[in-house]
Amino acid sequence: MEMRNTTSDFILLGLFNHTTAHQVLFMMLLAIVLTSLFGNALMILLIHRDCRLHTPMYFLLSQLSLMDIMLVSTTVPKMAADYLTGNKAISPAGCGAQIFFLRTLGGGECFLLAAMAYDRYAAVCHPLRYPMLMSWQLCLRMTMLSWLLGAADGLLQAAASLSFPYCGAQEVDHFFCEAPVLVRLACADTSVFENAMYICCVLMLLVPLALIVCSYGLILAAVLHRRSTEARKKAFATCLSHVAVVGLFYGAAIFTYMRPKSHRSTNHDKVVSAFYTVFTPLLNPLIYSVRNSEVKGALKRWLGTCVNIKHLQNEAHRSR
Repeated sequence: MEMRNTTSDFILLGLFNHTTAHQVLFMMLLAIVLTSLFGNALMILLIHRDCRLHTPMYFLLSQLSLMDIMLVSTTVPKMAADYLTGNKAISPAGCGAQIFFLRTLGGGECFLLAAMAYDRYAAVCHPLRYPMLMSWQLCLRMTMLSWLLGAADGLLQAAASLSFPYCGAQEVDHFFCEAPVLVRLACADTSVFENAMYICCVLMLLVPLALIVCSYGLILAAVLHRRSTEARKKAFATCLSHVAVVGLFYGAAIFTYMRPKSHRSTNHDKVVSAFYTVFTPLLNPLIYSVRNSEVKGALKRWLGTCVNIKHLQNEAHRSR
């Protein structure tokens, strides 16, 4: 086989072709991406501006929105540029950067969701001790640890993936560089790396997932023992939002990274990757805003403030 060194560009074959149906799908995808960016940016803005949302839970939610914005920004602009210009080449440095950011954000989100589950456990099961169990210091430490563990995983996977020699045309049948897809092109034995990557993914997915399941199991037991129907409904509403986000994210991640090689399909990989890099970031702000009265209240107050400012500006302009 023809051998190429790691300085040759890779070719991303992309998600769409230029048929009419795929052009419509491409436009729909761009609309979803813009809505996702707007929704997550709005969530960060509301949490930053409204003092009622200055709590550990909403700080963690703002970090989730930040990760989602960065996740979308890592993959979609390059995919869109490739589709519109026809230039599908990506340098090894660009490919490594995509792997690094994807794994940093994906791994970081795993641990961040576990921190959010612990926050809900402390709030629901131990409301009187919540300020001590979920202090701002602990919240910031868990957030920093989520970013650092994700970054360590991303750095290792990016460096290891680019250390192999690659063969032939170096065509990556995907719309972004992803380590499991990239190493299939390597002209060397990658079994040790693939096994290590599989073990790493299992640990980074299943350990936080076990903590999440344990937290929500304890929350469910505590809620069922409450006599107040109103308190029970409020706890269920908050926790159902978190469980929905966890289910969407972990379902896609487990399907992508924990399937045996014999069950892998390129088309399935593309669809699932599009789901967790594009659709999940859109659903997160929708789930948290629609089912959360505090976020809806913050949005109404912010819109009211904007209307009042506009009204005052118009009055000042008329008085001149």
